[in-house]
Amino acid sequence: MESEQNKAEAPAWTARKLLRAARVGTLATTADGQPFTALVTPAVGPDGTMLMLLSDLSEHVRHLRADPRCALMVTGAADGPNPQTTPRLTVTGIAALADPAQKPRWLARHPYAALYADFLDFKLWQLVPRAGLLVAGFARAHRLRGADLAPDATAVAALLATEADVIDHINQDHAAAIGLLAPMLGGPGGDWRMVAVDTDGCDLSNGEKVLRQAWPAPVADADGVRAALVPLIRHARSI
Repeated sequence: MESEQNKAEAPAWTARKLLRAARVGTLATTADGQPFTALVTPAVGPDGTMLMLLSDLSEHVRHLRADPRCALMVTGAADGPNPQTTPRLTVTGIAALADPAQKPRWLARHPYAALYADFLDFKLWQLVPRAGLLVAGFARAHRLRGADLAPDATAVAALLATEADVIDHINQDHAAAIGLLAPMLGGPGGDWRMVAVDTDGCDLSNGEKVLRQAWPAPVADADGVRAALVPLIRHARSI
């Protein structure tokens, strides 16, 4: 049964959390008017831009070079046996090559890909969402604008300026506390570290396994990260 909190949640916030948590998605492209879909492994940049590491040898990259208009669908987990209860979000926009400096952000979500991420045929692509359709469950559809899926620009800049310091502080002084969050997120015990943080949550990794911890609400700076993290860790200690 869906919680009352989730029922009351703003569609844009639900969509942003769904997008940032996704480690796999379906990319839709076209070739000569013929639709085509491919499995991709997205990550989300600090500003909400979708990042995808794609091979020049793939069919979908050939399509994007001819027509960069595309759509990307990500999904969550079904709420029961009916697949129609699966939350899903489709974003549309124009794909383009991304700044290679963003690759560490993508690798933080997909550390296993370090084996091939530097192959010459792999390049980082980006998709800035221009519009979206969120289906939050059975018969619960919401149309969204690109602006609905983008975090506050001032908050993005503030967190980018302090992200490295926040991550270093958490991993050096509070690693045990971070480890408490993993079982709450469905992960195993072990040596977990924070590898990325943004306005909407943080990513935790213990090697090739990555978990996403969403904040209860968007944060605006490093103090907001601390204010969001402390009660989450307190709750993890209590269960």
